Amino acid sequence: MTNNGDESAVDLALVRRVQNGDKRAFDLLVGKYQLRVNKLVRRLVSDHSEAQDVVQEAFIKAYRALPNFRGDSAFYTWLYRIAVNAAKNHLVARSRRPPGDDVDITDGDVEEAGVVVAELATPESYAVRDQLQAALTVALGELPEDLRTALTLCEIEGLSYEDIAQVLDCPIGTVRSRIFRARRAVDQKLRPYL
Repeated sequence: MTNNGDESAVDLALVRRVQNGDKRAFDLLVGKYQLRVNKLVRRLVSDHSEAQDVVQEAFIKAYRALPNFRGDSAFYTWLYRIAVNAAKNHLVARSRRPPGDDVDITDGDVEEAGVVVAELATPESYAVRDQLQAALTVALGELPEDLRTALTLCEIEGLSYEDIAQVLDCPIGTVRSRIFRARRAVDQKLRPYL
């Protein structure tokens, strides 16, 4: 397995190839990051088909912006920032549409969001697990978008505070504050279940 420095060097080499006209190099970058970007966007945009559209839009925007990529940050950080912004723009546009009756905050698959509840063998424990998962889905869905995004990038994507600050284009202190507030809000919502 390569370390982050080697991975960044490979990414930068692929970016330089794209900048020099090798479109196949971008296909390699898409293949490398498509699953991660898809998971990130799915956590921010609950509707699967809409999330797919946002992912596609994010990669199109990245391709168009690639000539301006200087390598000041890691490629994946830059790409995550584009994906988060595309998801934010989608959510803002969606909030301007009349709500549909097919969207339900509990539709999200909590296990897909990286939350794993211990498997227990009794019917009662399954019921408790289901209640906890539903409560967690609701708690995450009720977070303001900026807190939910910061928490998702930290807890699910495993990004460092520095990388999150780059993705969200905000100071690291703001990242710490958002993650703290998000954790506290989720903890308060889940307290009755624990």
